[in-house]
Amino acid sequence: MQKQLETGTQERLLNPGCSSGLFVSVSPHVKNDKTTAGIMWTVVACLMPPLVLSVFIFGFQTLMITLVSVASCVATEAISEKMLGRPITIKDGSAVITGLLLAYVIPPGVPLWMPILGAVMAIFVTKVIMGGLGFNIFNPALIGRAFLVATYPVAMTTAWLVPIRDAAIFRTMGSGVDAMSTATPLYVLKHQGMAAMMDQFGSMQSIYFDFFLGFRPGCIGETSGLLLLAGGLFLIFKKYITWHIPLSVIASTALFTWVFGGDKMFTGNPVLAVLSGGLLLGAFFMATDYVTSPTQKKGQVIFGIGIGFLTVLIRLKGGYPEGVCYAILLMNPLTPALDQWFRPKRFSEGASS
Repeated sequence: MQKQLETGTQERLLNPGCSSGLFVSVSPHVKNDKTTAGIMWTVVACLMPPLVLSVFIFGFQTLMITLVSVASCVATEAISEKMLGRPITIKDGSAVITGLLLAYVIPPGVPLWMPILGAVMAIFVTKVIMGGLGFNIFNPALIGRAFLVATYPVAMTTAWLVPIRDAAIFRTMGSGVDAMSTATPLYVLKHQGMAAMMDQFGSMQSIYFDFFLGFRPGCIGETSGLLLLAGGLFLIFKKYITWHIPLSVIASTALFTWVFGGDKMFTGNPVLAVLSGGLLLGAFFMATDYVTSPTQKKGQVIFGIGIGFLTVLIRLKGGYPEGVCYAILLMNPLTPALDQWFRPKRFSEGASS
């Protein structure tokens, strides 16, 4: 039983001190031979290629930030669980994923102490205090990012680096010095318009090409659409996630951008909206989090559409150029309601047994 994964709710140990080995969890109970640790470490493997590319295009400081973030998350979880008298669960890989995703959604030029603060907020406040894996309401990594944006807005919105394009430049500029700071495409679009973006990043064809491969300013792990798409499709192939949330997030973002963009931020360009910012990272690796996303397919589609709509709304109307983080966090608390609204009839009140 301990080796079985209960999809959507994860393994919820309601009585850590119980020696019987019995696990009690909230319905629905969907069991298979996949373990929590197996899924988590597979996701970690899928997130490695974007990190390798990030080290190449931004410098070795991205690797250091990521290592500090992961180590801080693992240490925070172990220390917190030890202090609260709970079993140490760091081997399941969930803290490692939180550390990776936290690093992936912060700029590559931030100081090394910042992910430590984000890790404490992500693991201790968002996860451990809430009861541990399976009980957190919000995505821990995104709460960590939101906390850093609120407390250190200048660093979180200006510490961008120019991508390094070839090995020769990489050797001379791989340290990511402050002189190479720049603005993200979303910032240029929002505050200066499409003409300024094309002046800085080239023709639309080159923009599509560079953004898809990952040669653009941005957070550590969000820049390469190709690698994120490959990792996400692999998770779908392995049936660790389904297509419902990623496709609804991407399709709704593209649709709402086309409908409401007009002559504004994206000039109604759905492809540019999808390739910009952290949309693909959020769609495949954050919105699909088992604990904070719906388990029912219809609920997942509504969940994804809501994320897409809020992302476009924040990008077009908000003061902040990116909206994926806050869109996911705003939809997370609706997960129980969506599961309740779209639960199968066999779980409904009055259903025949």
